[in-house]
Amino acid sequence: MQMLKTLPLALVLTLLPLTALADGFGQQLSDAAIERTKQNVRYDGRYIAIAYPNGDVPANIGVCTDVVIRSYRAVGHDLQKLVHEDMRDNFDAYPKLWGLKRTDRNIDHRRVPNLRVFFTRHGQSLTIGKNDSDAYLPGDLVSWIIGGRLAHIGVVTNKLAADGKTPLISHNMGSGPKLENVLFAWPMTGHYRYQPGQSSAAANTAGQN
Repeated sequence: MQMLKTLPLALVLTLLPLTALADGFGQQLSDAAIERTKQNVRYDGRYIAIAYPNGDVPANIGVCTDVVIRSYRAVGHDLQKLVHEDMRDNFDAYPKLWGLKRTDRNIDHRRVPNLRVFFTRHGQSLTIGKNDSDAYLPGDLVSWIIGGRLAHIGVVTNKLAADGKTPLISHNMGSGPKLENVLFAWPMTGHYRYQPGQSSAAANTAGQN
């Protein structure tokens, strides 16, 4: 430890594991996202009316956004309610890709474009670092565009790929929740860090320290 104190900060950061760099919340979210990959879930994105708040589709089905939603819910935060309330009060800030004229709390939080807007508004929207593995901490959210049209999202975990540096992603792209080395597999559209209860200004300040 004394040796670490004498080293430049940038070098110290490279010597620390991802679990040491992540804050407590990020690690909890990473753990919850990894747990999702142990569940038997069939990919099914059909529209289903659900309860509110804390509503969910049946536990044995889901899509990529449900990995994110269920991970946050496991650590005590309901994205259904959070996204709905923000969309209700700021509807014009959200995409109009589905012809909606008002919010729909059954599905709004389960759409990647809506989550991207929400995470940008209430968390940190971080620089997309091409092949910069160190920029992605456990609990971060990453979105991609696949095949030029399919929006996708996943959770960065503290588990590493075989190269020893690229964090594995918890996501569901069609065959159920998986823990895979896909961080740089597709063109990225966003990189976010969101902790409920922390203002976007405070999050951005924390991210710069």
